[in-house]
Amino acid sequence: MDRRAQIIDVQGLQDLVEALLARGYTVVGPTVRDGAVVLGPISGVDDLPRGVHDRQDAALYRLETRDDDALFGYAAPVQGAKPVFFPADELLWRAHRSPDGFDVEDPDGERPGPVALIGARACDLTAVDIHDEVLMRRRYVDDHYARRRAGTFVVAVACGEPGGTCFCASVGTGPCPRTGYDLLLTELLEAEHHFLVEVGTSRGADVLADVPTTVATPSDVTAAGDVVARATERMGRTLETEGLRDLLYASAESPRWDDVASRCLACTSCTLVCPTCFCTSVGDVTDLTGDVAERHRVWDSCFSEQFSYIHGGALRSETRSRYRQWMTHKLGSWQDQFGMLGCVGCGRCITWCPAAIDITAEAAALRAAAPPPGPPAAPPVPVPTGVRP
Repeated sequence: MDRRAQIIDVQGLQDLVEALLARGYTVVGPTVRDGAVVLGPISGVDDLPRGVHDRQDAALYRLETRDDDALFGYAAPVQGAKPVFFPADELLWRAHRSPDGFDVEDPDGERPGPVALIGARACDLTAVDIHDEVLMRRRYVDDHYARRRAGTFVVAVACGEPGGTCFCASVGTGPCPRTGYDLLLTELLEAEHHFLVEVGTSRGADVLADVPTTVATPSDVTAAGDVVARATERMGRTLETEGLRDLLYASAESPRWDDVASRCLACTSCTLVCPTCFCTSVGDVTDLTGDVAERHRVWDSCFSEQFSYIHGGALRSETRSRYRQWMTHKLGSWQDQFGMLGCVGCGRCITWCPAAIDITAEAAALRAAAPPPGPPAAPPVPVPTGVRP
């Protein structure tokens, strides 16, 4: 397999999309809808956010016009790839009344074929890998997720335009993907509009063989490296991860939680846009005739009081305890549970928080208020996380 970097132009990117469609993939990529960059089905480069930049900061999101025709000149879509493989509302089964009881129908036939992701960012590829670990690589596999993930083809894009809330560089997830892609594009705009393409898998090489390419020159490779280096330097925020787990465990009774609770609306926005949150609940519904019943799995949030409800009341009845649970799990106990951080540094929770709460600022405040480090803290007693009771 030839893994030398190649060059394609904008028409070559169109050819790449068409090659994937011809192979039966549902091609999903960034597009502009309702004033935001979102993921959706695309059929070519005309569907991509040409000449669009997203200005992001705490509680701020605006689309602006660039002075060039960049197709990937934005920081990140509103949501990552999570809804593609882990929908917000997923039909688990449907049952119809019959003379002998109920006939249960498996909805697998309603699901689309394999997905090809176009334009996936490094942070979101890391988030997909985290979901693979949580939902597929442990003892019990989530079959619904595994079926949607089967055969996924990934065309990643190195990030050249980090947003004001991005901090992927400080958590080691970006701005350039290291693994998890079949093809990796770096958009180059100087002199002429083209893309440097790096092959990640033999499957990627097979698809690229259907697209006219030229061999990248050393100057092309250098230019691609400069794009990533500039993005790293312009990262909007940072998160210090050294000792973060122990810091959060030692800060369980910090007055900072009261401070953040005075601002937090417990609206669940942060968990809904987070590409790694996976908490769900299950609900059953019937039609008015009583002849058809369905079971749905829907996203839930640890910011909801009902999420921690058990017989006798909610475990976390105060916003203080809910924010502490979310942040401590995301940045601390996730490491004990899954061996990694639960945050990929995409900054979406900061952008879409209506109260402008900044997880990096909250971590820094806890660190500033913490006493001198002592022996490593013992993990807290496990609390329910994942599927709501």
